[in-house]
Amino acid sequence: MASKKGNLSINSENMFPIIKKWLYSDHDIFYREVISNACDAITKIRKMDMMGEYTLPDGFKPRVDVVLNDKEKTIKITDNGIGMTAEEVEEYINQVAFSGATDFLNKYKDKANADQIIGHFGLGFYSTFMVSDSVDIDTLSYKSDAASVHWTCDGGSDFEMSDGSKATVGTTITLHLSEDCLEFCNEYKAREVIEKYCSFMPYEIYLSKENEEGTETIKASEKLDSDTVIEEVHPEKKEGEDKEPELEYKIKRRPQLLNDTHPLWAKTPKDCTDEEYKEFYRKVFRDYKEPLFWIHLNMDYPFNLKGILYFPKINMEFESIEGTIKLYNNQVFIADNIKEVIPEYLMLLKGVIDCPDLPLNVSRSALQNDGFVKKISEYISKKVAEKLAGLCKTDKENYDKYWDDISPFIKYGCLRDDKFCEKMTDFILFKNLEGKYLTTPEALQINKEAEDAAAKEDAVDENGNKVEAEVVDDKKDAADNKKDEDKEPRTIYYVTDEQQQSQYIKMFKAQKMDAFIMNHNIDVPFMQQLESKNEGIRFARIDADLTDTFKSKTSKKVAAELEEKEKELSEKIKKALKNDKLTVKLEKLKDKKMSSMLTVSEESRRMAEMMKMYAMNGMNMGDFGAEGQTLILNANHPLVEYVMEHGDDDNTKLICEQLYDLARIQNAPLEGEAMTKFVARSNEIMMNILK
Repeated sequence: MASKKGNLSINSENMFPIIKKWLYSDHDIFYREVISNACDAITKIRKMDMMGEYTLPDGFKPRVDVVLNDKEKTIKITDNGIGMTAEEVEEYINQVAFSGATDFLNKYKDKANADQIIGHFGLGFYSTFMVSDSVDIDTLSYKSDAASVHWTCDGGSDFEMSDGSKATVGTTITLHLSEDCLEFCNEYKAREVIEKYCSFMPYEIYLSKENEEGTETIKASEKLDSDTVIEEVHPEKKEGEDKEPELEYKIKRRPQLLNDTHPLWAKTPKDCTDEEYKEFYRKVFRDYKEPLFWIHLNMDYPFNLKGILYFPKINMEFESIEGTIKLYNNQVFIADNIKEVIPEYLMLLKGVIDCPDLPLNVSRSALQNDGFVKKISEYISKKVAEKLAGLCKTDKENYDKYWDDISPFIKYGCLRDDKFCEKMTDFILFKNLEGKYLTTPEALQINKEAEDAAAKEDAVDENGNKVEAEVVDDKKDAADNKKDEDKEPRTIYYVTDEQQQSQYIKMFKAQKMDAFIMNHNIDVPFMQQLESKNEGIRFARIDADLTDTFKSKTSKKVAAELEEKEKELSEKIKKALKNDKLTVKLEKLKDKKMSSMLTVSEESRRMAEMMKMYAMNGMNMGDFGAEGQTLILNANHPLVEYVMEHGDDDNTKLICEQLYDLARIQNAPLEGEAMTKFVARSNEIMMNILK
């Protein structure tokens, strides 16, 4: 072929800012692009062989070689793929943005499927100019009458093309690196980048240094035909050994294999062992703590998607967790944690997802076609929910063990995705006061027996003697009441601080009732989400209300007397405390040692906590939420009886204040001036005892 000079032809319909610094944000991406093109070329020649249009030589082993020369400041990337003729170089290289992969598929679409053709845009080659002063191509086409071609360009719009000297079918790309990019021909940097982007490409990738002087010693049985033997090594026979030691060879250092051509996610789940899953996890994520469990995704319709999602031991607040989901396209690494494909809450996990159908943009760094991508995201979410539900149904014992680690992820998922929440509601676990895990349906029924027992208790008079309870004669009214009861949401009681709320916990246990520990920051919004999505679920903190279960059942006469005394007592308490916002209730509590307790309605407390969370720095919230406070006084306790029977003397005022603060301490720590007054008052009361 005669020497030829010319100008690169830019395809105006596919004009992109591709040359030099504008095509990709990361300069190291050129390794991915050129090696991807090399794998493309190998795929093409294998398909030509399958279709009978070419015969691969005996012993053909597809491979890509990356050869570094730090002295010459070059990188050579060689494949034994399909190669190019001079006409194809004109078409695929000189006409920027013309996709060779697309053209190949169009030409052979009736003869072969499109699997494993990586390139989509014909622009990847030009990423080399981000790091190079000039780039050479040496290529020889598989066609029998083809001549080798040499092409060179200095990064401008001028190129030079002539006859080449390449003797084997395939292509070599030579990069003459710029001074500011010499790090890429450093062996360690090259390995790091190639392992990042190309760890699972479909053909073996080898890294070596040109004019390598390093050596290694191997056993004779391990020698390959490609090895260059420097000398034979005859190991000495060790004392006590019967056999002569095996002959060894000192050989020129072999190129390093950098990738796994058959990643675990490409296999069917039944062909993978637990140890393989764990080893893959350790290798890919460099995490030597074993994952809890994993989900193997394998889908062919309506889109092609494979992958493995691992549930690591996280066991911490969800805000501080950072997972890694690696996204691949035909075994080519694209990015970590692309939120359009991976539901946001799944990014707490670690895993790999390979989807050849992803509609990537020119630099493969962003996605197109939102509708299609959304379907992929929804599928992944659905499979995760199905896996978790199945685990809860079939392996509840292990599901219980995993719960503390995975609950932040599941709760976050319920907050972010209504469909996920709907699928998971019955498989959410709640840990009770004894450390036992119950599902949502079980948690809703846990206190029903105690509540039913309380409802059947005998009523008592003012002296504590049993009296005949009033009976509902109208059976229709009884049936209607039962229907109304069934319609009402059942309450799940919870605890946020086992120590602070210990008195309430003691009361619950005494009545054989149970509550659940909900002490993560995410729990409050999570509970609100479940309440909003499920009519039959209501949450209340253990100190939010006093149910009939904790009260002695009384006759109508006693109830009326208590109501009358409550009005008088309420005025006395409010006056002593100088607090008109406080609600005061007089009840006969079953726990006769309990003098007073404070409840704060669930709605008021949640609102107060939300306001506190979002309050601006320095903003004084004062007694916001105090309207929801109710002071419950036990009519069965001597201190309360004393207040009811005595006037507004000094002792009565002291006792009122002390009853209120004792109730407050059970609900939340006293702060500042309140604690100072409580300590001083306690001392005064003890001094009064001495008198």
